[in-house]
Amino acid sequence: MPALPNPITSPATVDRPAAGAFAFIFTRLPALLRLSCGLFCLPVALAVRTPPVRPELLLPAVAVLTAWSLWYALRAWRYDLGNPLVAVDVALTSAACLAIPILVAPEVLPGEASWIAVLASTTVINAQATAPARLSIPAGLLVVAAYATGAHAAGNSTEARAHAVTLLVQTGCTAMMTAVMRRRIARADTAFVAAQRATRNATVARIAREAERQQNRDLHDTVLATLTMVGQGAVSEPSPALRERCATDLRTLAALAEARSVPHDATARLDERLRAVLARLPGLPVAADLPPCTVAAPVAEAVAESAHAALANVVNHAPRARATLRLRRFAGTVTVEVSDDGPGFDPGSVPAHRYGLRESVRGRMATIGGHADIDSAPGRGTRIRLEWSDVG
Repeated sequence: MPALPNPITSPATVDRPAAGAFAFIFTRLPALLRLSCGLFCLPVALAVRTPPVRPELLLPAVAVLTAWSLWYALRAWRYDLGNPLVAVDVALTSAACLAIPILVAPEVLPGEASWIAVLASTTVINAQATAPARLSIPAGLLVVAAYATGAHAAGNSTEARAHAVTLLVQTGCTAMMTAVMRRRIARADTAFVAAQRATRNATVARIAREAERQQNRDLHDTVLATLTMVGQGAVSEPSPALRERCATDLRTLAALAEARSVPHDATARLDERLRAVLARLPGLPVAADLPPCTVAAPVAEAVAESAHAALANVVNHAPRARATLRLRRFAGTVTVEVSDDGPGFDPGSVPAHRYGLRESVRGRMATIGGHADIDSAPGRGTRIRLEWSDVG
């Protein structure tokens, strides 16, 4: 019997949801911050153009910075924020800071509220949030130095010191916050990857165990059952009946292998599969009531083989009993009932090592989400009810 194929394959990459969320947030947020800054700076920069502001330089500078803000936001939103984008942003901001004497009127420079002060703050925050620390911290310090130099050249040393300190605090706080978040995210993703691998390994192991159990069920219901019959002396010498039974076992194993190659979304007639089961047990008198019933092919296989195992138990343990096989379907629930008037038994007294009812019936039904109920007692026969539902 060929082993079942393993549907679990190791992916080339492992999901890292925390890192993905971090990247998503820290590209969208800087994009929105830069866009807001660009739209804010445009009217504010043009509102006050008193000397020494030079309008012939202010207008092109504002146009370039506004266009850059739009491009920065669009690029970050659609793709990602790479180091080159951050480097250009820092360079343009530093150039604007050095040009404070000709871009910002003296009356609006104090109080850290000029449009270039807002631009510098936005740049250092975005740099810390998007670039690695080895690049973002020097970039922040470059903007700080450029702003202090430009404000001092504009004749306002107080503003140069005050906003330089503000920019340093913004650089340090954003850098620390980003570093802490990156470490926490790395730990979360490491734990998640470990859980993914454990789940995958457990799934592979479960499928391998189920494949082995399925093979054991098939062998138990065919070849092993025949060997047990021979070992118990039911056949004392080679006979046509024994040869026919061996041939039937081989045909059954081949049919089961072929059935498992059918796509899982294929359907099959359960009533026909049950009639085929009866044909494999010609020596057992069975009263069958099998109306047409179509189900998924794996369900038909599991239910039919469970019914075969139940009927085979009648042959092996109650050879002179009369059996009944009945199929019903109601509101999405399929039931197959196998009953006999044999001597019966106590289900609670079946040894744990006995394979038949535990695996060939209950175990096989469990593989399709169904279940089997066994009702029997010494002296009053046995009734096995197989049930599967496609509801919920």
